[in-house]
Amino acid sequence: MGNIYDGAFRTILNDCRRLVIPVINEVFGETFTGEEEIRFFPNEHFLAQQNGTEKERITDTNFTIFGEAPKKYHIECESSRPDGKITIRLFEYDAQIALDEGEVTEETLTVTFPNTAVLYLRSNKETPDKMKYVIITPGGTVQYDVPVMKMQTYSLVGIFDKCLLMLIPFYIFSHEKSFPEYNCNEQKLAELKAEYQEILVRLDKLEQQEVIGAFEKQTIIDLSGDVIKEIAKKYENVQKGIGDMMRGPLMETRARTILNKGISQGINQNQRETALRMLKRGKMTIEEIAEDTSLSVAEIEQLARQ
Repeated sequence: MGNIYDGAFRTILNDCRRLVIPVINEVFGETFTGEEEIRFFPNEHFLAQQNGTEKERITDTNFTIFGEAPKKYHIECESSRPDGKITIRLFEYDAQIALDEGEVTEETLTVTFPNTAVLYLRSNKETPDKMKYVIITPGGTVQYDVPVMKMQTYSLVGIFDKCLLMLIPFYIFSHEKSFPEYNCNEQKLAELKAEYQEILVRLDKLEQQEVIGAFEKQTIIDLSGDVIKEIAKKYENVQKGIGDMMRGPLMETRARTILNKGISQGINQNQRETALRMLKRGKMTIEEIAEDTSLSVAEIEQLARQ
């Protein structure tokens, strides 16, 4: 299911935020150093419908990097190939992100569209290198490109050379077409296992060099196991061969301890901001907001009193 891959993508972005900087540099040609502040914003957006109701849209990412000037970004992870509908959905997301954070001054509405890109986990020769928005307005036509990243074009060497570590959980997509062969050929499966053993060794080395922390390393490994379990669920030998390699016990690190403490003591910021927006709209009950944000009724009531 696509939501397994979406979930892995969102998790690595939220839990290992600094790993997104090399990806931004790669896809947008930026030169961020990694020292910049990254601020994430709510992923939930509500699109007004003609019948007066609202349709919820959940984006994969919505964040701003504060370099010399703030720049807003939106990246979507797609496990299906382009079908035209994806471009429409992307524009819906971008327009709502821009509108949600728009400003009105003296009856002048100013909206800022994010820099948008798509990571395709599956691609073929027909998959474009970029999408394009063409917006025709009474004041003129605006058009710009939406760059496309193709997971299957990145080798293991390229991923590590460019420090694109947040792509590692999805590296298995480069081998998807060969699953039937791996499943019945022990030698071929051994070659695949050797690649994943190399991934583990190189991640260990990066941790020792303090390029990444223990929690970041373990998150990459755990999410890789989750993705492998889903994508190779019809291939038992592949699952056992490499899936088990990437699903060891979660190490208890200082980072994990701090993360767990933060979760237990406070409300997740994205959930809090989403709940506050829902309360402000006044169209849902406290119980409905609690259910949609995974917060307790007591927490929503506390927010409502602020």
